[in-house]
Amino acid sequence: MDSTVQSDNYFRDIAILDWLGELGATEAIAETGINRYDLPDIAPYAKKPASVIAKPAQPAKSETGPASESLAAACTDIEMLQQAVQAFDGCVLKKGARNTVFSGGNPAARVMIIGDTPDRDEDRSGRPFSGQAGDLFDKMFAAIGLSRQAETSPNAIYTTCLSPWRIPRNRDLTDDETRLLRPFLIRHIALAKPEFLVVTGSQPSKVLLGFEKGIKHTRGRWGDVSGIPALATFSPANLLRNPLNKRAAWSDLLALDARLKG
Repeated sequence: MDSTVQSDNYFRDIAILDWLGELGATEAIAETGINRYDLPDIAPYAKKPASVIAKPAQPAKSETGPASESLAAACTDIEMLQQAVQAFDGCVLKKGARNTVFSGGNPAARVMIIGDTPDRDEDRSGRPFSGQAGDLFDKMFAAIGLSRQAETSPNAIYTTCLSPWRIPRNRDLTDDETRLLRPFLIRHIALAKPEFLVVTGSQPSKVLLGFEKGIKHTRGRWGDVSGIPALATFSPANLLRNPLNKRAAWSDLLALDARLKG
């Protein structure tokens, strides 16, 4: 086969796999192909004995938080928490993710930013705020003198996501998933001990601050997470989709800057 054709087929197959991943597929059904035109051998029909009564199927056990709460509480530093999250197999979201997206930047920073659940770029890189949205994120905070590359605490920022794993089709977390993953996030914040939190997007604002309305109506508001002042604002991804929101986001950054300068 011509090498050009082989290359085209390769990229086509990769595109198909990516598309299936977007739809939520996590594994192949079988290792070998199935001939669906081959009729199976049909055994003679036989009645079940009257004494055999099928038991009703038991409902699937919902995901709850106690296991994650105890694991998170046992962690005494951020490195230990990261290892616990990476080893945790109690959440089905992990099976469909490429990477565990735990954190980025300097954990000694005064400001910690909480992003939404990982998107495609973050899932691939394993870092919060990646891709085009990450580029905008860096420019936003550089405008007030902050950077996730900064080595000194006064100018550094630390980042994480609402969930360590990407969700198929970028839907919101379910209530069970939230109860399961929230203890890891709350413990992460407690171990990092930032002076201020910035919560980006509607879903993180709802989970952490209890804001029921969307981020368009709650941005600029301050709340409290475990005694730490927290500011709600637009996510960089939102600003890419809605450039007119950048003016309001800039106002929020100036409010954060004013707090940092006392």
